[in-house]
Amino acid sequence: MTINAFEPPYAIFLGDEADPGFAKTGYGLVEWRNELCVGQIRFPGSPIDLGLPELSLADLKGKANALIIGVAARGGDISPDWLDALKEVARAGIDIVAGTHVRLSSFPELVAVAKENGSRLIDVRSPPPNIPIGTGKKRSGLRLLTVGTDCVSGKKYTALALETAMRARGVNVDFRATGQTGIMIAGSGVPIDAVVCDFTAGAAEILSPDNDADHWDIIEGQGSLFHPSYAGVALSLLHGSQPDAIVLCHDASRHTILGLPDFPLPALEDAIVANLESGKLTNPAVKCIGVSVNTSKVAAAERKEVLDAYSTETGLPCVDPLIDGVDAIIENLMETFS
Repeated sequence: MTINAFEPPYAIFLGDEADPGFAKTGYGLVEWRNELCVGQIRFPGSPIDLGLPELSLADLKGKANALIIGVAARGGDISPDWLDALKEVARAGIDIVAGTHVRLSSFPELVAVAKENGSRLIDVRSPPPNIPIGTGKKRSGLRLLTVGTDCVSGKKYTALALETAMRARGVNVDFRATGQTGIMIAGSGVPIDAVVCDFTAGAAEILSPDNDADHWDIIEGQGSLFHPSYAGVALSLLHGSQPDAIVLCHDASRHTILGLPDFPLPALEDAIVANLESGKLTNPAVKCIGVSVNTSKVAAAERKEVLDAYSTETGLPCVDPLIDGVDAIIENLMETFS
């Protein structure tokens, strides 16, 4: 089953966006897949610079297989001011990829030009058709899922850091994306937040199919079992991913659920136990092999003490992947599954 796949090399489209905060997709691609990015396209006056070579629309043919919209404007819209440029890209037969709430396919003129010239309009927030329900059937290969004490706790970053470091060690590994930015970084994936809930576990199963016995899928987690709004997606991913290993992600500066101050964050040990108990439905042997901690708001002098306390509480390596890297977690993973 095709799951929103598109091919590098990529050109990153920034349009007329002026706020770097809305360009996280572009920045994410440059950080994690820089070698696949051939350049950036921005309108005159745009201050956002990803550090890529400047390209014009005329430069794209023969250089890029896909133009990725690297910004998400307020409201998730596609600016009407972009359409002439996007049609020119489509005339060149180059695929256009967007993760905006407004679909590329909602613009009839762009659809017509793309169809006439063999350009695909890929809306990564659109799930593939005919997703099956989950079966719980055992699959070959090995899987690691990042889970969280809360939303926005570093699950995507941790998964990408693990995949990158494991690949550098020669491990047979792939990152499996479940959110729009992750999908653009990976080049494929399933937008879990757009899948009807009865089929979310099945989507996770097709995202990480049978594989070689020594192959690891590193699956980007979503939500949290402890978030009243998004516990459902976290549970479905646990069941459908059938992980052999989980890594718990946590923001050390947070004490209550993001956006819901009446709900306290769980203790790390409680979060680990809950995720393992839920994961055992489809993989009774699932293990937690580490904790990834965002310490960006912790005073530098207190950071080690905080991580050491978490490690004592859980009995696991606890690292900030931005500062410490993830080698300690990978070493525990390799030892546990040797």
